[in-house]
Amino acid sequence: MVMVFGLVLAGGIGSRMGNNGKPKQFLMACGKPVIIHTLEKFCINGAFIKIIVLCPSEWVSYTQGLIEEYLSSYKKNIAVASGGNSRNNTIMEGIRYIEDNYILDGSTIIVTHDAARPFINNRIISENIETAIRYGAATTAVPATDTILYCPGGQTVESITDRQALYMCQTPQTFFAKELRELYNRLSDNEKEQLTDASGIYIKNKLPVGIVQGEMYNFKITYPNDLVVAEEYIKRGIV
Repeated sequence: MVMVFGLVLAGGIGSRMGNNGKPKQFLMACGKPVIIHTLEKFCINGAFIKIIVLCPSEWVSYTQGLIEEYLSSYKKNIAVASGGNSRNNTIMEGIRYIEDNYILDGSTIIVTHDAARPFINNRIISENIETAIRYGAATTAVPATDTILYCPGGQTVESITDRQALYMCQTPQTFFAKELRELYNRLSDNEKEQLTDASGIYIKNKLPVGIVQGEMYNFKITYPNDLVVAEEYIKRGIV
């Protein structure tokens, strides 16, 4: 029987949001922090043994306070821990937390998701788990809607790839935790720096990664205008 944990990755500092002194996942959107909107979707799914929020160590207490304030009825289902200095290191810290506090074996699944991507829905979460069980790993993605230009020097176009074969990656991404850690630990330091997306670890090892159909509204809040759009989505009930 599989054991499923949610890993909500809240390690970003939000530099592209401007110098506001607060990571983007903690900014307010329609009366609640972005991360709370995200966590609500995980809490109502019901598939998780525990939802683990991974954030910079200096923001752990703050995050715990937000959960107490906005998600008190779910606080027993949520843990907050320090992340690492990169996305993949943060995921490894989440796996370490599971190993230290629960059972980590070949049936342990982690659903990893960006804290600043609040429009995740129940279907995407459930299909991530189902697809990971079927293929061994899963990533959420949507078909590319624009033509993608390959411009390695940033000055001229070298090639244009067939758009029908291209997808834009979102999260969640879902893995068997023990296998992911074993694959990650085989990488050289240079490879660990280059493979910033966890699904790339599987691709490098020629292992399948199943695709879960995402939604165009499941976007990541990155720039100031994204927060404006997010608030409109929340007001209109687009979830």
